[in-house]
Amino acid sequence: MASLSSEMLHASTVEIGGRAVLIEGLSGSGKSDLALRLIDRGARLISDDYTLVKREKGGLLATAAPNIAGKIEVRGLGIIELGNVEDVPVGLIVTLGEPVARIPGAEMTRKIAGVAVPVVALNGLEASAPVKVELALRQIGMPASA
Repeated sequence: MASLSSEMLHASTVEIGGRAVLIEGLSGSGKSDLALRLIDRGARLISDDYTLVKREKGGLLATAAPNIAGKIEVRGLGIIELGNVEDVPVGLIVTLGEPVARIPGAEMTRKIAGVAVPVVALNGLEASAPVKVELALRQIGMPASA
């Protein structure tokens, strides 16, 4: 069976250091909140709430669907225009709402459109979550170029 060449994911996504970080979790788990806090630290918005991930040249690229590009939902304020970047190589998936291991074992990965992507589980509402995302991204190193 052939693997998909693209997938629409329920994830807010930011760019950090040239790599896309997909933030996934149930509604209300803090996806947009964590994305905003990362943007405050210098990240750039790719997409809020839904992200299109495309397989290209052995890697994955993250971009926004045209109807939501450059917009982010800020609870209590509504939809805010921020601008965004497109077609950023995927480097990490952050899963919110899952049990967080104190000291995780083997590296976890998930296949998206046939490409393995490192996964880390975090509590997105912790004050330290943005720093943990940056450390996780640094720890995994650069993925194969897309």
